[in-house]
Amino acid sequence: MPKPISRRDLLQVTASGALLAGCSSGGRPSADAHTATPARTAGGPPHAAARGGTALPDQVEHGPRDRPMVALTFHGQGEPALATSLLTEAEKAGARLTVLAVGSWLDTYPQLAHRILDGGHELGNHTQTHGDIGAMSTAQATAEITGCAERLRRLTGSQGRWFRPSQARLTTPLVVRLAQRAGYPHLLSYDVDPLDYTDPGADTVRAAVAAQARNGSVVSLHFGHAGTVTALPGILDDLHRRGLRAVTTTELLT
Repeated sequence: MPKPISRRDLLQVTASGALLAGCSSGGRPSADAHTATPARTAGGPPHAAARGGTALPDQVEHGPRDRPMVALTFHGQGEPALATSLLTEAEKAGARLTVLAVGSWLDTYPQLAHRILDGGHELGNHTQTHGDIGAMSTAQATAEITGCAERLRRLTGSQGRWFRPSQARLTTPLVVRLAQRAGYPHLLSYDVDPLDYTDPGADTVRAAVAAQARNGSVVSLHFGHAGTVTALPGILDDLHRRGLRAVTTTELLT
């Protein structure tokens, strides 16, 4: 597997998403047609077209099915020691992750924003407090999105490329519009959910990813769970044996 990219400044510009532990799952996967869009620079206009001229959907569930890449995405919350251990394990294997951070977690552990980027990973938005954003009023949902975005900008200079809604795999049209208004043209969902936040055990998490992941998959995982840290080396070994590279979401979709 390739060594992590060290271009931290580039990742600060293209980073983004959402994160936290204990998200619920819902909705139905879409057809295997999602392809990629070039990342945009901070302050620049979003690029609507993907590879081959196909636009990304508002809520991206997976990447192209014709390339041997997988995005391992982590909802960012929990003990910093577990987060650091997980990042270290990924880096040993040359894997690059997408971390979708909860703003309140960044408030408590601001040093982890740079730790994530310095490891060659990307960082995104998973709301400020990880409430049920789909059930919130317009004002409340806006505050959740912009609150985390402001913290990301303050800590890294960029609000990140990706926003993931909290407590749902797919969110409401209102939340989609509010996220787009805040500068996130495409929300990041997923097509593989091993339910690691329920703490089923490392072997179960590893087996679930192995059974579900394929070309273009976006896998939902969580910081803050020891079983996920234990499972990660095996997950990466399984992907490697199948010829699948663990890359950032932006790399998967570009």
